[in-house]
Amino acid sequence: MFQGASSLNLDAKGRLSMPTRHRDVLAATAANQLTITRHPHGCLMVFPRPEWEKFRDRIAQLPMDAQWWKRIFLGNAQDVELDSTGRVLVAPELRAATGIEKETMLLGMGTHFELWDKATYEAKEAEAMRGGMPEAFKDFSF
Repeated sequence: MFQGASSLNLDAKGRLSMPTRHRDVLAATAANQLTITRHPHGCLMVFPRPEWEKFRDRIAQLPMDAQWWKRIFLGNAQDVELDSTGRVLVAPELRAATGIEKETMLLGMGTHFELWDKATYEAKEAEAMRGGMPEAFKDFSF
């Protein structure tokens, strides 16, 4: 289960250095194999390969009226591997599609990660906070 936020910078070649706390789990559960694809909210999803395969199978089964979403998720997917220093290359096409240049936020989302342009994430988080709690939290206690 991946959780927590990390503020990270891409290097000049567009590589992301995965936080050390996640590397052992990725090595053990995914043999350092990841898949990166687009998310409709403007970020990237980074999946350990076994979790990607489950997600991919669910997306592939969607009906024809979801064809464009299948294209967005499956057509943009890039298989990558963590190198010996724990870095992964984020494809230029994926970086351009999400506005990711250098400063990023990597969020553990349970079975996968979200990778955001840092400024975009901060703006969307502030907007969400101003909007108040969604109805789904109505009966949730803290």
